[in-house]
Formats: sequence, structure tokens, C-alpha cells
Amino acid sequence: MSAGSGTPFRGTVGKTVAESKPWWPAAVKPPAGAPNILVVLFDDVGFSDFGVGCLANFDSGYPGYRGKIAREAGTLAEMLRVHGYRNYMVGKWHVTPLTESGATGPFDGWPLGRGFDRFYGFLDAETDQYAPELVSDNTHIDPPGTCADGYHLTEDLIDQAIRFIGDHQADRPDIPWLTWVAPGACHAPHQAPADIIRSYDAEFAHGWDVERERRLARQKAMGLVPQETQMPARNDGVKAWNDHSADERRVFTRLQAAFAGMLDHSDRHLARLVSFLEAADIRDNTVIIVMSDNGASQEGGPLGLVNAMGPFNFKPEPIAEKLARIDDIGGPDTHSNFPHGWAMASNTPLRRYKQNTHGGGIRDPFVINWPRQIAAKGELRHQFVHACDLTPTLLELIGIEAPREIAGCRQMPLEGESFARSIADATAPSKSSPQYFEMFGHRGLWQGGWKAVAYHPPGTPFENDKWELFHLDRDFSETDDLAAKEPERLARMIAAWWGEAEMHNVLPLDDRFGPRFAENAARFHGARHHFAFHAGMGHVPTDVAPDVRSRSYTIEAHVEIEEAGAGGVLISHGDATSGYSLYIKDGHLVHDLNIGGSHQIVRSDRKVPSGARRLGVRVERLVRKEPPAKGSRTGVTDYTLLIDGEAAGSLQTQLGFHTLISWSGLDIGRDRGSPVSHYEAPFEFDGRLLRVTVTMHDDQSLDGEAVGNAQMARQ
Repeated sequence: MSAGSGTPFRGTVGKTVAESKPWWPAAVKPPAGAPNILVVLFDDVGFSDFGVGCLANFDSGYPGYRGKIAREAGTLAEMLRVHGYRNYMVGKWHVTPLTESGATGPFDGWPLGRGFDRFYGFLDAETDQYAPELVSDNTHIDPPGTCADGYHLTEDLIDQAIRFIGDHQADRPDIPWLTWVAPGACHAPHQAPADIIRSYDAEFAHGWDVERERRLARQKAMGLVPQETQMPARNDGVKAWNDHSADERRVFTRLQAAFAGMLDHSDRHLARLVSFLEAADIRDNTVIIVMSDNGASQEGGPLGLVNAMGPFNFKPEPIAEKLARIDDIGGPDTHSNFPHGWAMASNTPLRRYKQNTHGGGIRDPFVINWPRQIAAKGELRHQFVHACDLTPTLLELIGIEAPREIAGCRQMPLEGESFARSIADATAPSKSSPQYFEMFGHRGLWQGGWKAVAYHPPGTPFENDKWELFHLDRDFSETDDLAAKEPERLARMIAAWWGEAEMHNVLPLDDRFGPRFAENAARFHGARHHFAFHAGMGHVPTDVAPDVRSRSYTIEAHVEIEEAGAGGVLISHGDATSGYSLYIKDGHLVHDLNIGGSHQIVRSDRKVPSGARRLGVRVERLVRKEPPAKGSRTGVTDYTLLIDGEAAGSLQTQLGFHTLISWSGLDIGRDRGSPVSHYEAPFEFDGRLLRVTVTMHDDQSLDGEAVGNAQMARQ
């Protein structure tokens, strides 16, 4: 007989219990004294802000770019689970293909499918902090509050982390846990309480040039960087602070204050979590790690963005408009990101940004603390370590080995090296193996204190890339290019990069960011041109909702309305920053096309009669005979309201969903998030809604480069 899970039963079973002998399999026990582990992973926080291949959720059809963590590459949670740990995840899980984020999954790439026991967070690269796309375990849920009643995602995530740990301690205090906390901070949208944001205006009024110098001075005084570290020239395209107008400087300061306010707000709530560990008397045997995933983001562009959703759909946002909305920055109807100059300051004293393989893109602080076992307090370590070195380090600290198999799947060797020795010994050497980097064609290799790096201009031949060579042990900020002085060393390192790239499935090099996303969308949606959404269904993430970008389509809601009339949302996709909504208000059918907060509204020329009705909107792209200039709006779109198939009002506009709809998803019968249109969410439909259909025409024409720019900002 079996004892369950394939374990043979080692007792005896007679005819009666008196003739039988029970047996229980031994419980998995962690190593004696195994610590709890709290990992805090910030997002887009640069080197100076503390005081995987391409994108992990992107499938481009090659072995190293499959869109999921490979089964043979077990997660830390999976490794710890076999040693008796319980594993909890809150926040950003950006390693599932977004086309698999809907109600049917598949769920094998979601957190509960990769070793975590509980999950509360979001599956995309980013989400609105006031109306997030929340998932609890394997189910999409409504946020438990709104901005109006004080809700913010960061506070909610910390509340859930405390709950998971508190429940664990109440139930099984004898076994250790891993809790992974990945807040949205400080990925765009930069959103935080207004009072915190405005408190930073005075802190940054001096601008990014002065701020860079102040930060470097502090870094030297603290010993974070060598005393001889040089400040690199401004990044390409960044002007001197004083070369901007007074209005520009005022807007830029507030955008930076929103970034700082978001980080400050997160830090305050992280302190609540640490205080809870102390109150629960488990702080002493908890390893706490704080780090960031990459450098600060360049996605706000040279002038920053109050609401990025407009410019991504070819609706300009001039400085006058930014200034008029300055007090909205960081609020629920904004999608803010700071300009290049402040991102450059965040990465002080390193060059370039996130998405690049120079220091500004890949170098981040790393903080570790374990009161029971790590004697060092406030000490610095300067050894070179990489993200892939973290798991082997934790395994060594715990005293366990990586399993050879997980759920019957043989595991690939760990790529990283443990740096546990350097935690105890400040003089321990850096890792012995080379470390490669690649992102959208940008490349780099660290080896023995040297770094070769190439910036790749998108769309240009890879063989034309200029490789630079830096001796990082003497040149922390990568300012002294030694390529001409040491050509043989550079040639060896370039050859080594190709060897590492082939060994670790980095190839083929591909800088086609936009077309890859367009191809991904086309492959997923395929020939499907009809969607039926029935009453009672739940939330639909944006990447599995109808793709109505740059195409003609028809939406039709089948409803029953009593004599007294009805009102509310029939279908909505998006939020206050961007999206569309079809609804009944004051007896009239209304469609709102919200592009970056600009509302193109058409209202029916007559009231909706009672009875069984078909209410909809027909959207027709009126394509120009002559191709538009590159980067311009692509033509006029006609929006016609339909009542029982008959036209009931129309609107023509050049605005439309040219590259994206929204990063918030779709609902029928309600608008669950921050409202797309002029009503108070959720504005649930109070008639009888049977179903909503969306039929898409075959005329979709996506601008791959424009899609790429929008999707790049999403990551």
C-alpha cells in the first residue's frame, strides 16, 4: 500500500486495528537553527538612491527567451521547500507570460506553481498603486480600498507580508520561512501621498547637476566608492539643469519629488515590517536582504511624464500641460515618471540607465543583515557579486545544497558563486568566474576586476558596436576607456563574452523590441476575432483582453432594461489614465475614449428605451490615402453608438489606441478601478446584463517601433 505521494507504507494492515500497526512518514526537517529569510526587492532604484535574458515574461521562441523560469532552473522557494521551509510572496511577480495571466492560466508559472505557498501581488511589470491589478494566490481580486479612503498598494503589501508571517508564527513557529517582498516602488507610475511628495520639493530644487556632486561627495565620505572616483560627463542628451526654463525646472523638481516620495513611503512601511519581526521576537534569526533589480529608469524621456499614457498614443504632453497638472503628479489619475536628468542622478556616479549594460543599468546596492550569525554591523564590502550569486550564498548560509531534482525534473547547475566568505572576511576575493551581461543588444563582461562593455544603438549592425574597456578596480564609474591602450585584453574579453553567451543561451542577439512584442501579441490572439463576456465573469488582464489597438471593431452589450430605466457601466477597459468605457448615464448611451486623461465622449442622440436591447459602439479606422509622416497620428477614427444596430450618435477623432490601451484590465458590468470616465467607480450596471461581445476587424496595423517604445516603458 502507499502512504501517499508515492511513499511506500511501512506499517502493517490486518483485518482489525488490533492486528495492525500504524506508520507515519518522517516530516521534512530543516537544518537546526535554519533562519527565516526576508528578501526586499526594490524596482528601478538606482545605485545612489539608498541611502535573465531580455524580459523574464517574454517568449521570443528561443531557448533562453521562453517567457518562463525554466523547470530545470528551480526557484529559491522550490529549493527551500524540500528542506521544510514555507514560502510567501508579496508584490511584483514579473516572470509569467502576460498572455498566461488570465483566469485559465496556465498557473504553472505563477508563484504557487513555482514553490510559493501564498501569493498576494501583481503579475505585470507595473501597476497603479491606487487601483492595482491584484492577485491573491491564483485569483484576480478587487483592491480592498481606493485612493479616496487612503488605500495605497505598498501599505497593503506590507500588511499582507505581516499577515503571512504572523499566521505562520501562530501555526508553525518551529519551521523557518522565506518571505519575498517586491513592492512596485520605484517603477513608474511614481505615486505616493501628496504630503510626502511635496515635502521633497525643497530637497531637489537645486537640480540634478548639484545633486550628483552632493551624492558623490557623500558616497566618498561613507566609503561606498573609492576616493579617486570621477564623475562622468552627463549622459547623452541630458542638458545642464540651468539650461532649462524655470517652468521646466519646476515640473522636473516635482517629478523627482514623486520618485523620492514613493521610495520614502515604501521605506516607512518596510520599517513597519521590521518592527513586527522584532515584536514577534523573530528578528534575531531572520536574514534580511534589501536590493534593487537594476538601475534607475530612462523611460520618462528627456522631459519626464505626468501621464505617460497620452504620449504613448501620440498625444503630446507639452511643458505647459505638465505645469498645469503639477499638483496632480503622484495622484490616482497620473502615470508619472521623471526625466533623464534625475534618472542619471539616481545612478550617480555611474553611466547610462536601466536597459543598458554600463554601470548605471546593472549596478545596485545590496544590504544583508542576520543578527544571530553575521557579526558585521554597518560594514562595507566591495567584492564584485552578481544576482546569480545570491542563491548559492543563501544555501551556504543555511547549510543546505541545491537539490539535483525538483518534482522529478533534473536541475541545471547553478551559474553563480557563493559570496558567503566575503560576508565574514572583508579581504576575501571576488568571484573567480566571468560574468556576462546582455540587454536588447547592449553587452558587457566582467572578469578579474576588468569590464568590457558595448552600447548598442537599436537597429544598427551588431558588428558596428563600439566596445569600451575599463579597469573597474581603479575606475569605479567607467570614465577611463582603455580599449586603445589594451586592445589584446579587450579582444580576449570580447571573445570570452561570445563564449559565455553561447554557453548560457543568450544568443541569438535581437534588438527588435517592438516587433517582438507585436509578434507575441499576434501569436497569442491568432485568428481570434470574437470575444464573448458573460455576466458573472471576473476581471480580464489587459494582455488577454481584446486587442483593439490600431484597428476597427464593434462592441455590443445585450441587456434587459425595466421601464424605470437603468444606468452603469456595460464594459470598461483601463483606468483614469487611459482606456475606454461604454455605459448608460442619465438614460443615454455613452462611450468615452480616454487617451492620457483626454476624454473623447460621444453621447447618444436619444435615450435608451426599456426592454431587451443591443447597445454598442462601432469603431472604424479611416485610413489616409497617403502614409502619415513617421511618428505622427495615423489617421481619423469614427466612433458610432448603436442602439439595436441603429446609429445613435457619432464622433470622429485623431486620437486612438495606436500602441496600447491600458496597463489595467477589462471588466463588464462595472469599472472596478480608478474610473475611465466621468462617474464614480465601480458604477455597476443596475439593469440586467446578459453578455458583451467584441468583434474585431482584420485591419489591425501596429507600428512596431511605437509599440516597442510603449512596451519598453512598461518593463
